[in-house]
Parts: sequence; C-alpha cells; structure tokens
Amino acid sequence: MNEDQNTEEVVEDVAQEAAQESAPEATDSTETPKEEAAEAGPEEKPAEEAQTLKATPLWALHKERRGKMVPFAGYEMPVQYRRGIMEEHKQTRERAGLFDVSHMGQAFLVLEGEGGHEEIAALIETLVPGEIKGLKPGGIRYTLLLNEEGGIKDDLMVTRPEGEENEGMLFLVVNAATKEGDFAYISEKLGGKARLILAGDRALMALQGPRAAKVLKRLAPFVDTMPFMTAKAARIDGVEVIVSRCGYTGEDGFEISVPAEMAEAFARKLLGHREVQLIGLGARDSLRLEAGLCLYGHDIDEETTPIEAGLTWAIGKRRKMEKDFPGAEKIMAQLMDGAPRRRVGIKPKGRAPAREGTEIVNKDGDVIGKITSGGFGPTIKSPIAMGYVEASLPEDETEIGLLIRGKVHDAEIVPLPFVEQRYYRADKANVEGKAKDNDKDDDGEKKGRKRRKRTKKDDKKPAGEKKSAKKKKPEVEEPEAEEVSQERAEETPEEIKSEVVEIEIKEASQAPAVEEAVAETEEETDERS
Repeated sequence: MNEDQNTEEVVEDVAQEAAQESAPEATDSTETPKEEAAEAGPEEKPAEEAQTLKATPLWALHKERRGKMVPFAGYEMPVQYRRGIMEEHKQTRERAGLFDVSHMGQAFLVLEGEGGHEEIAALIETLVPGEIKGLKPGGIRYTLLLNEEGGIKDDLMVTRPEGEENEGMLFLVVNAATKEGDFAYISEKLGGKARLILAGDRALMALQGPRAAKVLKRLAPFVDTMPFMTAKAARIDGVEVIVSRCGYTGEDGFEISVPAEMAEAFARKLLGHREVQLIGLGARDSLRLEAGLCLYGHDIDEETTPIEAGLTWAIGKRRKMEKDFPGAEKIMAQLMDGAPRRRVGIKPKGRAPAREGTEIVNKDGDVIGKITSGGFGPTIKSPIAMGYVEASLPEDETEIGLLIRGKVHDAEIVPLPFVEQRYYRADKANVEGKAKDNDKDDDGEKKGRKRRKRTKKDDKKPAGEKKSAKKKKPEVEEPEAEEVSQERAEETPEEIKSEVVEIEIKEASQAPAVEEAVAETEEETDERS
C-alpha cells in the first residue's frame, strides 16, 4: 500500500471520528434505494433511530446521494458521501464544493420605532465588540456575542442589507448548536427596542472553492466582482436569495440563503455544473482547521476571551477607544498587559494526530496547555491541531510535546493558517479589468466576434519610424491570498493601520501580523466594509 493510500485511510478515520464526537449514533444511508429517497420529501422523518432529530430542506437530497448521516447540533446531517472525506476535501480546494449549512441560525433584527442603521447598530453594539455602525449597505462583519465577563457566547456574521426599505435592519447568522440560546439572549437584552424575526423558513448553503465564482457567475453575473465580506439580495433563476461572499474553508466562495421550499431545486441547479460536488461535515471540519478558523464550543467558548483566542482584530478600533462592550474592562486589560494564555497552531512531528483534550507539555515535561481541535490536514498530508498554551511559554520556544496515550510525542508551534487562504480581494484594477472582460468568453475572445489572423503586413512599419515598445495592458490577476487570518482580511487597510498607530498591541504574536497586513494592503485603493 503506497503513502497516498495510507494517508487517505488516516484522514478518513480522523475526520470521521472528529465529526462524530458529538454524533455517536451515525446512520448510513448507503442502503437506501435512490427511488425511495427521491420520493421521501423534506417533510418525511429521518432515520428511525434519529426521529427526534430535525431535518434540513436538503435532507432528501443527502439520502439520494448516499450521504452518511450523523446527528449534529440537533439535526441529521451528512458527514460524507460515497467519494469519502479525502476526495471531498480535495474537491473543495481544487474545484467547488456545495455544503448544506441550513442547520445554522438565520434571523433579521429589526428596529422598533423611528430610526435607521445608526440606531439598530447602536443596539447590537451593546452585545458585541465589532464595528457595526461603520458597516456600509451590503457589508458583512464577523463579530462575537460576549457575556459580561468578556467570554465568547458565540461568533456570528452581521450584515447590513442594501436598500432604503431595509434601513434599521440587520441580517444575523449564528452557529447551529447555540442559535436558540443566542436568539433568546438577544431578544431579552434588546426587547422593546428591536424585534428578532427568525428565518426558520430559509435554507442556507455554501458554495466554496476556486471555481465557486465561475459557477455562480453563470447564474448571477454580478457575483463575479462582489468584494469579500459583502452581501446582496437578488433573484437568481427565479429564486429570491441573499448571496454573501464569505465562508468557512479558507477558499473563495459564497453562502446563499434560499427559501426552504426552493432549496432542493436550487441545490440541484448548482450540482448540475460539472465543477460542483456535495461535501459533508467531515471535510468541512478538515478545511476550516487547515484555514486556522475557530470552531465554537471547541476553540472558543464562554470561558475564552477574544484576546486569548487571537481574535483581537474582531474588536473595532472605535470600540477599543470607547470601551463600551460587555467585558470591556477585562478584555482591554488583557489587550494592554497580555492574556494568561494564547491560541496557537500545532504540527505533530509524527503521524499520530492530536485529539481534542490532548495535553501540551514544554521541554521540561510540565503541562502548559491543551489541544482544542485536532485532525489530519489532507492538503499538507500531515496531522495538524490548534490549542492554547500558557503565556509563560516564551514566544521563541516552539518545540513542545503532546501527551498521547501516556507517551510524549514531539510537536512544534507553527503560524496559522496551515494552508494559504485564498479569499477574493477586489482592488480597483481587478474590478475595472473584469468589467471590461465581462463580454468575453472563457477563451478570452469577444462574444460574437471572430479573432482576425495577424499577417506580415501588420508587422511592417513606415520608413524612419522607430518601433515603439508595446504598451502592456493591465493584467487581471487572481488576487493573492494574504498571509493573514480570514478575520483580519475583513478589516479595511485604514482600520488595520489605525489599530497599529493608535492602539498599542503588546502581544508579540499579534503585532507582527498587523504590521504585515498593513504593508500588504497599503496599495489597496477600495475601502471594504
């Protein structure tokens, strides 16, 4: 058996175990006849032993496509399909993957009474540390729902919808396992001032990967130049959708909110493109781990502050100055004086993966932390993990040990993410260049026009005329992924620069990343929300 076969076995085992830690009673639908699954609509109950579980609007499609179903956050969800986790991971990194994330919580927060964006943003800012007031129409902000001690109740996406009719409204997407608690907490805190309208009648799917934009562009040309972390409500193929350019894989992509009754037809439309395949929870976890993204309840929780988690950038510049968010005193003290622990990337030196809960030891054998997420990185063909280490561990001490089954295994602390992130970055040159090329086909030729053959006559110049250097047309390049986290990519260059100038960040691991981000984005001319 060759190395690739060994690797595939390892990643399948690791990813499946990770996905099923909270889902021990997996049900395998591989024996379900296609005809039977096709007849079973979304309203039909899932597998017999999982009758108490909820089903997403795409449940019948998962069964038809032989999804291996597991309990997850109260829903019966596919952990993988017939091709396996390794191939699904590779599919998303190289082409495009379609994920069902309808189990997540969607809601609209609507202002009660007079006012607009300023007023609704001021209300939500009493619960989160993000800069919501500064969001432009169509802008998205990754932020954190905090408790009074500065711990993270959840991480979420907040969108300011476009259109005057939507002034005084925000679109929220929260995690599946915490959505009921989140919505109850928000309603309690903002009751009488804002109304939370749950969008349980909507499905949510994520189209992720380097071919995602190419595929969705065929149905909705406007998505081609949508900046990262922006959203747009539109009608696509007769369906009213909310398209957001964001994701949880480290790749370019979109999250698409669709009316539940239209979800299956819309998913099938996307799957009709040869570049797209369905992807399960197993590959979703390995993709986000490679991208260095936190999983709520594992890498972040109510006992963890944004500073400890390395999410300092999620606190808006103005918010740091005003210190008016929950737990601000504790969080700002940690920002200035250092937190007691920090989240780090970890790469075991052997082939044994480090599971969640594995103890981390220093060179003297003292326990200095724990693994919070661990598994196998199919892209780099190596075990990878994230965890927390005590602040007492020197920044330059990267050699550590992992206590696995009573034995110390060598590992090292490495920068996050483990793989290069490739979020779409649209500077003016790219936008203008793409606009000029909108009427070109995939071969670069104008639609409806024939390319004229060059002849020798074209190369002849009038006597005495010097041959001038050919003026180069600006190239439309695929934006390079920056060596910064997804979350830092969400800030504008001005916000990042101001953070460096006005707020002294004393965490040595944070400051270089901020300075690097400023250097890389100083030339960027557009201001993203």
